[in-house]
Amino acid sequence: MSDRLSFDIAANPPRRLDKALARDVPDESLSRSRLARLIAEGAVRVGGEVRTDPSGPVAEGDRVEIEIGPPEESHIGPEPIPLDIVWEDADLIVVNKPPGMVVHPAPGATSGTLVNALIHHCGPSLSGVGGMLRPGIVHRIDKDTSGLLVSAKSDRAHQGLAAQFEAHEVERHYLAVCHGRPESSDPRLAGLRGVSWEPGGVLRIATRLDRHRTDRQRQAVTWEGGRHAVTRARVVEPFGSPPSAALIDCWLETGRTHQIRVHMAYAGHGLVGDPVYGGHRKASIRALGPEGAAAIEGFPRQALHAATLGFVHPVTGQRLRFEAPLPADMSELLRALGG
Repeated sequence: MSDRLSFDIAANPPRRLDKALARDVPDESLSRSRLARLIAEGAVRVGGEVRTDPSGPVAEGDRVEIEIGPPEESHIGPEPIPLDIVWEDADLIVVNKPPGMVVHPAPGATSGTLVNALIHHCGPSLSGVGGMLRPGIVHRIDKDTSGLLVSAKSDRAHQGLAAQFEAHEVERHYLAVCHGRPESSDPRLAGLRGVSWEPGGVLRIATRLDRHRTDRQRQAVTWEGGRHAVTRARVVEPFGSPPSAALIDCWLETGRTHQIRVHMAYAGHGLVGDPVYGGHRKASIRALGPEGAAAIEGFPRQALHAATLGFVHPVTGQRLRFEAPLPADMSELLRALGG
């Protein structure tokens, strides 16, 4: 079954058809990306004529008809994978992702992902995000990073969450263990471009990030091109004498791929266990003791956990804030370090 939506373009419309529809469409669940697909599919008529050019002109008073078909089945299959669910209602779900789980299927990881698990868990309640039956992934965390992630179950929730992430209005704090201890007295940090210190001992790193020139799987700091990225961090607890590792609290102003990992490595304090950006720093037995040094040397993944997630519920307007405790492996690492 298909639904037909009819409405008139209001006064002073944007010049482009897709933008005018996004502004005036009475169904708030239809995102701009969904409308763009409907235009391309020939499902939009303006003044009785099919319009397939999203950049085409539109005028005040034009009568618009949109044929909205049923959501398509996703090519991603459901899998009965247990989920640590922190919050769930009709519009969204917040989960505490374990390390080792990929968020979305990709070449080399076509099953066992968080999306596979969400499709199985949500079942018939899952709405057609973007015109397809699938959970709305609005942000991701790396496979070997643990912690909190929110996913939309309806188009309306997806649109609202995406807008908050785009406007940098979502609270995201990560706990990480890094090599060394970032200090404002470090002359190397004082002279490093894009690095500054804010009140309360907060390290601010502001650069641009882009794909590495020779390794397309990595990100790299750049000053031309790429995307603006800002990370803040403060030391929660140093370890060793002299300090050779530290538990740090990192929070994001932007959310770029591998952002914390790249920024902390750029500052000379790569994350413990990070096989890509962490460097090959040998843990000091003298500073950390045999157990602490062995724990750092043997940690199997980047020591990074998405600990706090806060946002406004995109449908109810309720302010939500969630915290996830450290997973067992990071807790054991801190214990071995004396934390």
